[in-house]
Amino acid sequence: MAADTSKPLFPAAPHTSLLPSHGNSNRLSPEAAYWRNFRSSTLDTGATAFSVTHLAFSPARARPMLAAAWSSAVHLFAGDPLAPRPRVTVCKDAAAFSPSFRCDGALLAAGDGKGVVRVFRVDKPTAGPLRTLSAHAAQTRVVRYPEAGGDKVHLLTAGDDALLAYWDVPSETPVFTVPAAHRDYIRAGAPSPVDHNLFATGSYDQSVKLWDARTGKAPALSFSHGASVESVLFLPSGGLLATAGGTTVKIWDVIGGGRLVHSVESHVKTIFALALGKMGATGETRLLSAGSDGYVKCFDYGELKMTHSMRYPKELLSVACSPCGTVLAAGSSKGDIFVRRRKKNATEEEEEEVVGSEFAWTMPKPEKQALKPSYYRYFLRGQNEKAKEGDFVISRPKKVKFAEHDKLLRKFRHKDALVSALAKNNPRSVVAVMEELVARRKLVRCIGNLDVAELGLLLDFLHRNATLPRYARLLLGVANKVLEMRAEDIISDDGGKLRGCIRNLKRMVMEEIKIQHTLQEIQGMISPMLTLSASRLK
Repeated sequence: MAADTSKPLFPAAPHTSLLPSHGNSNRLSPEAAYWRNFRSSTLDTGATAFSVTHLAFSPARARPMLAAAWSSAVHLFAGDPLAPRPRVTVCKDAAAFSPSFRCDGALLAAGDGKGVVRVFRVDKPTAGPLRTLSAHAAQTRVVRYPEAGGDKVHLLTAGDDALLAYWDVPSETPVFTVPAAHRDYIRAGAPSPVDHNLFATGSYDQSVKLWDARTGKAPALSFSHGASVESVLFLPSGGLLATAGGTTVKIWDVIGGGRLVHSVESHVKTIFALALGKMGATGETRLLSAGSDGYVKCFDYGELKMTHSMRYPKELLSVACSPCGTVLAAGSSKGDIFVRRRKKNATEEEEEEVVGSEFAWTMPKPEKQALKPSYYRYFLRGQNEKAKEGDFVISRPKKVKFAEHDKLLRKFRHKDALVSALAKNNPRSVVAVMEELVARRKLVRCIGNLDVAELGLLLDFLHRNATLPRYARLLLGVANKVLEMRAEDIISDDGGKLRGCIRNLKRMVMEEIKIQHTLQEIQGMISPMLTLSASRLK
């Protein structure tokens, strides 16, 4: 079949709407770009048989320190990046729950499955408990130190026995207890960030209660979340309280008598944990929620809108963010702790330097020596400098990566280049190599030098692509030349495979001829109709 050489193979350029669209990286919002700047990793807890029920960061350390309740111990991780430290064994035969750091970060309290609360020194985690507080008859799921006012002697505990206790830790005695603070398990609690006497609790009886340690046993405020409460959290102002239960996060105005401000339903499964995340770029704070659907959602409670979602591979039971906002940790039901870390810039590091007092003195930084022409580094200066606005930048040309057949063509190994392109089975590359060989007048010689196996590759390629419109003009000519030059090899006793390729090629050509005859018949039927319609229009 001869191709029509009077018309181009592609008479029109493709429409722009049919071309593939390339995504624009600038479409990301600033907040989405901020959270995507975090780099993911996983902390090693030693096994995956137990859930990571609670996570907590120390509030008074320049470098992040993370406490994770896992199995019967509290695992500690410190440094930047986080590295494991000696763990705190809370109880040998019961699970550990709800680690909580004191406001100065020196002590750590945690509950266990038997209802006992123990207080440990952070700098000596293996030395045993300093204080043991025993009042509960079931799991102690809520252990919280006050956050405001520098209170270092009191501790709030609550558990599955619905008992609420407010402790004087040095004397190991409760200041007051409420035996039936709720009608079901108490699984959530949070201290106020503005008053060390105020704290909130949430229970599986769907109620949320606000307590004042100065008044004692009666709650100052009570309202219903509408589902079993898994977590409660005060927002930084102290006047708003976030509660999580079911698939809903609700924000309440506790100053206004427990008025519902906003309700968010962004998860498809149960929400287990809430946390506050500081954005280092702007200093703003976001409300983070983690659920068993494997998502951590970021909520802007100032604008009352969801700003970002982060997907994790397993169900999440806990979430926490470091006070500096550079580390985000999430604990799963399979024992994994997923960590996302963002590198701080120089400005943030300077702002977070802790000064002990007004007259604190620090060692001055040594001055850098001036570079002299006799130094080797003198000739390397400026290589890592970033261009400023208005600078003329000379970019280095990118190194072009050549394909294997291109390298062989540059070495004038024409037959090897053709075989390499045929082995890759890319029609575009093979046709390009053939056209280059035609321009060099080497294609006929290459066909004559092919052995039987390489000739089989060429015939297979012609069988698959010879009738494609864009390649038909060249490949049909190549097929004719192969039959003329290599007829003896095809007829020989060793050419059984080659004869099979020729039969396939012949069958393909016959099918293409039938298609062309059918198209000519259709054209013959349509032509009179087009002529008649044109005459009627005139």
